[in-house]
Amino acid sequence: MDHNKQVLPEQADVVIVGGGSAGLAAAVKLYQNGIRNIIILEREKHLGGILRQCIHDGFGLMRFGTTLSGPEYAQRFIDQVEELNIPYLTNASVIDISQDKVVTVVTRGGLRQWKAKAVILSMGCRERTRGALGIPGERPAGVFTAGVVQAYINLYNRMPAKEVIILGSGDIGMIMARRLTLEGAHVQAVFEIQSYPSGLPRNIQQCLNDYNIPLYLSHTVVEIHGRERLTGITVAQVDEAMRPIPGTEKRYSCDTLVLSVGLLPENELSLAAGVSLDERTKGSFVDEFYQTNVPGIFSAGNVLHVHDLVDYVSLEAERMTSGVIRYLQHGELPTCQAEILTDHNIGHVIPQFVSGQTDFVLSLRVKKPLEHCRIAVCQNGREVAAHQLRKANPAEMIQISVSGEKLQGGGCCPAGGRPCGGAEEG
Repeated sequence: MDHNKQVLPEQADVVIVGGGSAGLAAAVKLYQNGIRNIIILEREKHLGGILRQCIHDGFGLMRFGTTLSGPEYAQRFIDQVEELNIPYLTNASVIDISQDKVVTVVTRGGLRQWKAKAVILSMGCRERTRGALGIPGERPAGVFTAGVVQAYINLYNRMPAKEVIILGSGDIGMIMARRLTLEGAHVQAVFEIQSYPSGLPRNIQQCLNDYNIPLYLSHTVVEIHGRERLTGITVAQVDEAMRPIPGTEKRYSCDTLVLSVGLLPENELSLAAGVSLDERTKGSFVDEFYQTNVPGIFSAGNVLHVHDLVDYVSLEAERMTSGVIRYLQHGELPTCQAEILTDHNIGHVIPQFVSGQTDFVLSLRVKKPLEHCRIAVCQNGREVAAHQLRKANPAEMIQISVSGEKLQGGGCCPAGGRPCGGAEEG
């Protein structure tokens, strides 16, 4: 290959970065609505994203009306992509996205570029590691993230553990507690630093309670023991500020520590493109069309904010395509006139900005468990949407449909109207 040879960009209407559940759903929906010049870029050997290693069921109830395993769910979209002959490229690592929407990709055949009219970011998320937690101790073998253990067992048929402790009550951590138990390992306990579980209630019941695996809240790992291989960990209770309480330490012998301590949207490419990130979601700021602050660059799925159900990921990506099509047709989208603010009970919202001219779905999470609560969307003191819940859990995303017509009626445009989301107990 001549390294001095200039790479000439190929033209595309839409370049989709990431061939997981969001990217595949967006591609199929765009094609069905007449957008043909599409390319999906996936860095792994296969399409499907993380779903390939999620062999448990529970996927698809909302999107397809039936329960599917992760590979089955992904395959439904992969089959549609194949049937429609939507172009895709695997083993393709995107290394740069410019603000004028030139996507640079490393492939087996060398460096390639696409000049896109619109770019969809659907890169998913990654796990927080031990390094992000700063747990003291040596660095022995036997400390894994939950997703790595899942890949070992489900993709590579390797059993990495015998005596297991799990830190964090995230969904994948609890699912792996069950999976490891079924494969013959002994899962001693799950420890959660917060005073409430961070995973879905159904996983607490099906993966922990049904297998007699104890869950300890307000506990964390304060030290790791072992040099070559993990020999044990020390756990302590924490106070309301999540600081270890002296005198509560207890040592457990184990050969494996599984970390299920949260997910982070994979946004390095977004930053390179000049996309602004929300400190709360760790994903992009978007409007109701899922367009970022860079015109023509859109974001959906776990790269935008972490979802608890893959069905929500696909449905969100499909909603996003209406904004992409509108942008391709007109070259611009309505200007955002209002910022969505929240009270102290709401963790984050998507979208963060709206034009006030179209209907949209407001996605949010509460900061702490609430009972008999009412979530209201208000504008200038006037309620435009509300949702009543018997329970609200930080692990479960809440979605509220908001009418653009009602926002316009409240004077959202011109600038000055500020829709505000809030939750009240009682």
